[in-house]
Amino acid sequence: MEAEQEGFVIQGVVDGERVDSRRLEEDIQRAVQSGCRNLLVQAFGHHGIGGRLWAAGDSPVFVRVQGPLGQRVGAMGFPNTRIVVEGPASDDVGWLNAGAAITVLGDVSNGCANAMAQGRVYVAGNAGARAMTMTKQNPRFDPPELWVLGSVGDYFAEFMAGGIAVVCGHKPQDPENILGYRPCVGMVGGKIFFRGPVRGFSQADAMEVPVSDADWDWLSSGLKTYLEEIGRPELYGQLAVRGQWRLIRARTPAEKKDAPRRPMASFYERVWEAELGAGGLLGDLLAAERGSIDVVATGKWRRFVPVWENKKYLPPCQEACPAGIPVAERWRLVREGRVDEAVDLALAYTPFPAAVCGYLCPNLCMQACSRAAGGMAPVDVTVLGRASMDAAIPKPPPVTGKSVAVIGGGPAGISTAWQLRLAGHRAVVYDLEQTLGGKMSSVIPASRIPPEVLDAELRRASRILEHVYLQEELGPEDIKRLSTDYDFVVIASGAGKPRTLPVPGADRAQTALDVLRAARQGAAKIGRRVVIIGAGNVGCDVATEAARLGAEDITLVDIQKPASFGKEREHAEAAGARFVWPKFAEAITEEGVRFKDGETLPADTVVLALGDAPDLSFLPESVETERGFVKVDDDYATTDPRVFAVGDVVRPGLLADAIGAGRKAAAAISRRAAGQQAVDQALPSFDPDRVK
Repeated sequence: MEAEQEGFVIQGVVDGERVDSRRLEEDIQRAVQSGCRNLLVQAFGHHGIGGRLWAAGDSPVFVRVQGPLGQRVGAMGFPNTRIVVEGPASDDVGWLNAGAAITVLGDVSNGCANAMAQGRVYVAGNAGARAMTMTKQNPRFDPPELWVLGSVGDYFAEFMAGGIAVVCGHKPQDPENILGYRPCVGMVGGKIFFRGPVRGFSQADAMEVPVSDADWDWLSSGLKTYLEEIGRPELYGQLAVRGQWRLIRARTPAEKKDAPRRPMASFYERVWEAELGAGGLLGDLLAAERGSIDVVATGKWRRFVPVWENKKYLPPCQEACPAGIPVAERWRLVREGRVDEAVDLALAYTPFPAAVCGYLCPNLCMQACSRAAGGMAPVDVTVLGRASMDAAIPKPPPVTGKSVAVIGGGPAGISTAWQLRLAGHRAVVYDLEQTLGGKMSSVIPASRIPPEVLDAELRRASRILEHVYLQEELGPEDIKRLSTDYDFVVIASGAGKPRTLPVPGADRAQTALDVLRAARQGAAKIGRRVVIIGAGNVGCDVATEAARLGAEDITLVDIQKPASFGKEREHAEAAGARFVWPKFAEAITEEGVRFKDGETLPADTVVLALGDAPDLSFLPESVETERGFVKVDDDYATTDPRVFAVGDVVRPGLLADAIGAGRKAAAAISRRAAGQQAVDQALPSFDPDRVK
């Protein structure tokens, strides 16, 4: 050991001989005990440098490390210790760290911050496997922190139980996956800020959440300190862009309890039989299959092949599907035993194959199925739809450099953004609500779709849609700004203004939108006698919910034959609702609804289900409207060539209509971004009269 002006120097090599790690640690401890607080360690593969410097008490100790060094730099470090490594470091940097601040001006290998409980680790490069594993946090102290400028390796945050990790994604070792293979497995605490593409994480243990204002204040402030500490302050402007950052946190026990489980049939196929063969242990004794979908033609039907099989015409089922899903192609894959491909195919056309095709859609494809001409039941596409819960998430291509702002996080907006990202464009979603999903999340009764199905599909969509801003209220000036900041803007804000009835006492009535939203939140108040004005599908949903909430006498009235159909009508009738028409309301009174024919229907609760209109007050003057809706062309482009509109802001329709419009608009945007003219590549329709 020798003294120098820059600090007390501790040599790792003396007289040409390497000092062993135990002796070097003893030299460091003696120096601290003798009062040295500024140390320069010249290492040569030594382990454990800078750890356990407790002899200094609360007096700060600074340790600078030069040369190649071994494992466990700063292991069991104390809050009094600050360590700067002038180069890369080996395994287990900050292992069991209890408060030391450790800066590594290079890459670190495996196990960085393993089991850390306090302190910070700053890495100026990339980190190896199993970083931030088994961390913990004492709530009496600040959480432990790991900051990485590049990316991290496999099994990152495994069994993480506390603390905060920040992965900046700057010049990462894997530009397509900055969090490595299987991150967050077993994660039970803490959170992870990251910037850049990932290939997924353990959804069973963690979930992505929006970056709140408080989160961003902490991150942006800490980012400035971190970059100064590693000597890269010039990167702050590049990295401190809020829209580029995402946040993962551990699921709570309650959230894990309610997570969807893999169906037993899926377990048999993908786990049990994959290991043991068909039938498992008893496969040689069991001749019968566990079950299959009966789509194989039998008898005389085997002699006929539909003329659309040669791809000269659109199959009737596909033509009837507003989302354009190739239904016949999916069933062909099923017949060939390629069930997984059939399931996955839907995600190229819709982000909601399970929620919509499996539960919410009236399945127009089944209504158009040509099997009916032979007296056969249509193939049940809802089976494939519900199986799509297990569909593999498509891998988005690298970004093209084009960016699109999507205003609205409902089915139309998510569909548009989904297709844009799958085409390689950067899609940024802005929505006024607290969660994605639009009316699917806030209005449609839970009796029509299991909540876990919709939640799972929204989580899947969120993994593709990297940039989502919730609770964003936009005005005309904001749309103009977005038109400048982005290559294109898509208006998909839906229809959220309930239509009212111009009769006396209309203010006594509730709107269908308010009733259904309150019912989803468990806050709806419904009387014993309910009259619903408007007997469409939304009115039927209100009737079903009213019955669930205790109503005993439910009547739906309309000025014409009710337009309701499908599952909504079936559920309302099963709930005991009556349909009465034609009836023209004259006034809503304390007794109920008085009609122009003199009859009064007594009611404790009156609900107006007359449809909803879009709120277009935020549109700039460059976007024209027509009869209360946005005016668009066949490509869903508005009168402003850089602004598109889809969904209920254009015209009311089914969920599948909104999804299909989003797909078509995204395709048109991709063509225009590439400078291509619109090309109609659709096959001609097939004349249903030819089906014999």
